[in-house]
Amino acid sequence: MLKESPPFPNLIFLKLGGSLITDKGQPNTPRLDDIKRLASELSDWFNSNNQAQIILGHGSGSFGHVPAKEFGTRSGVYDEKGWVGFLEVWQAAAKLNHIVIDCLRSAGLPALVMPPSAVVTAINKQVRRWDLTPVVYALKAGLLPVVYGDVTFDEALGGTILSTEDLFSYLALQLAPKRILLAGLEPGVWEDYPQRTRIVSEITPLNYDRYFDILKGSQAVDVTGGMASKVAQNLELIKQVPGLEVVIFSGSQPGILAQVLKGKTIGTTIKF
Repeated sequence: MLKESPPFPNLIFLKLGGSLITDKGQPNTPRLDDIKRLASELSDWFNSNNQAQIILGHGSGSFGHVPAKEFGTRSGVYDEKGWVGFLEVWQAAAKLNHIVIDCLRSAGLPALVMPPSAVVTAINKQVRRWDLTPVVYALKAGLLPVVYGDVTFDEALGGTILSTEDLFSYLALQLAPKRILLAGLEPGVWEDYPQRTRIVSEITPLNYDRYFDILKGSQAVDVTGGMASKVAQNLELIKQVPGLEVVIFSGSQPGILAQVLKGKTIGTTIKF
């Protein structure tokens, strides 16, 4: 639980999911048109709002998840082959990040990448140490800090992968964002998975049990977890960060990200 007032009262975290910005069916294939469109929508909001404070994160999609699955990097790194895989995941994730940063900068955003592999250490797949001074300075300077799903050294496992949600969870406890926006392909949490005809508008600790079995069945094949783990992780987070709202929505249609950034209720909201 946070003990101090949030240092950035307007702070938003935004994640661009790996399934949204890459073609997961084709290794190392970015959805360039979508990345550019999302960057443009973000830029329009950011540069027209002098109170904008945002940390951007993105997944690794068909870049990092392919070698991660092959080498089992998320579960730990214990031998020479494992460290070869560790480096392959790092290189793949960094390659996609370069593409994202180029699109953000071309759209006029003051994006500054902070690679987790260089600044974060973990223990049992959780952030252990992270000096957030550069993140704080970047926000104070009006810049846009960017993090992404990446490999990290792990005190218990040798090495592992931290997802953007893992990073956001740690950052949220330190910086207390007002909203966490999770943009993917799915328009929210399905109430009737796998039929997919009705979206759950709101999930709280009080109604979570009603959707538990549905969420368990919708677990995506993803080395860092799918929808079930995403909801569970963020339910725990809203209990610890007063006033936090988490929004799960689709960023695949033009204009949706812009509307969500402006506060419109779209998709599924997780709140206390």
